[in-house]
Amino acid sequence: MTETNRWTQKRNLTMLTDFYELTMANGYLKHGMQDKIAYFDMFFRKIPDDGGYAIMAGLEQMIEYLNDLVFTERDIAYLKSKKIFSDEFLDYLKNFKFSCDVWAVPEGTPIFPGEPIVKVRGPVIEAQFVETMILLTINHQSLIATKANRIVSAAQGRAVMEFGSRRAQGYDGAVIGARAAYIGGCIGTACTMTDRDYNIPALGTMAHSWIQMFPTELEAFKAYAKTYPRGCTLLVDTYDVLRSGVPNAIRTFNEVLLPLGYRPAAIRLDSGDIAYLSKAARKMLDEAGFPDCKIVASNSLDEFRIRDLLLQNAQIDLFGVGERLITAASEPVFGGVYKLSAVVENGKIIPKIKISENPGKITNPGAKEVYRLYDRDSGIALADVITLEDEIIDDTKPYEIFDPVHTWKRKTLTNFKASKLLVPVFKKGVCVYQSPNIQEIREYCKRQVNTLWEEVRRFEDPHEYYVDLSQPLWDMKDQLIRRHSRP
Repeated sequence: MTETNRWTQKRNLTMLTDFYELTMANGYLKHGMQDKIAYFDMFFRKIPDDGGYAIMAGLEQMIEYLNDLVFTERDIAYLKSKKIFSDEFLDYLKNFKFSCDVWAVPEGTPIFPGEPIVKVRGPVIEAQFVETMILLTINHQSLIATKANRIVSAAQGRAVMEFGSRRAQGYDGAVIGARAAYIGGCIGTACTMTDRDYNIPALGTMAHSWIQMFPTELEAFKAYAKTYPRGCTLLVDTYDVLRSGVPNAIRTFNEVLLPLGYRPAAIRLDSGDIAYLSKAARKMLDEAGFPDCKIVASNSLDEFRIRDLLLQNAQIDLFGVGERLITAASEPVFGGVYKLSAVVENGKIIPKIKISENPGKITNPGAKEVYRLYDRDSGIALADVITLEDEIIDDTKPYEIFDPVHTWKRKTLTNFKASKLLVPVFKKGVCVYQSPNIQEIREYCKRQVNTLWEEVRRFEDPHEYYVDLSQPLWDMKDQLIRRHSRP
């Protein structure tokens, strides 16, 4: 079994869709629009936690879904039982085959509000039908990858482990969420299935119940050390960290591990005043001859608590982060949307726009491309520019960018490199994209985040990264707004 079909094994996810996608599809067919070509964009409007950037994730699972689209006899029978769908439509679904073109931003790429991160072009029934699963898949993993990246950044080079399986929102939330956390920079997960299916290191040692199962804490420690002398980590806060846990750990290291030829890996703190306890424990371990024994901290951590611990000079080498990571508890929604941007009529692309009283909900029309502009000397990302599909940004010449709202704010860039963000994923329903392995995605994410200014990466009040419109796209949008706003 290959890595790319494990998530969907033994279940057909075709019907994981909003019902209106089916009612619209039936209507499109009834009105002879089934072959009309439409463009749809997925984009998001706001970065979680008021951060400076988000992380793209979930593309591999989106590909799995699109590859496996098929309506079963059970699906057809269910739809027929609703008594609102035509026989012609049900016959259409029996022979359904995905035939769209799809482009997407690669996983691990920093992404920003307003820019297309997935683009779909194809028959409107197909392009509309995949809306829910594209949003569900990309929204969830991008949310968790973004949260993980913030937490890893807060740890300032110290390792972060994802420990949230039991608090995740469902088993997919645990397994796929751990995958996203790894992309965001975590070194591993407590979720065993994620290790089995995605080759992400499973990490973990013991719970408090192990300690409680033995007559004494010391006996529990010694039993564990004898069983797992290599990489031995002991949980020291079951009873009393400083009067019992750490002294018994030190005794176990001396009486069990050293005679076997091993050094201790770590102790773990899971409660109490972590900053105070870690400093006291560090001193005790050093004085006992174990300066190499690391200290692991867990217990309802997030990026802000980790930052505060380090500001208090807490002596922590690794962090285990659970519920606040796997659920993105501080802001558990990634607001991606999927909107029609154009249709094709007589071979010509006709732009479409959604206008709202809320300016933030006005969409960018037309078939589009996204460029990222990098400084050639430093490699720093300077800005993203959303263009029309047929535009080319020539990076051998100066290029003017401007704020799409405050249009008088303009800047001419020179000595820059322009790279397209959207890559082909499907052509006429056939996958043409080979997903990198998860380790490659994780390393790519790290490199790409490092192309952002430090001011963009800070937690609070980050610098707003420039996402601009090309002049032709801005002109098109302005004309459509004026046209549709006339009385």
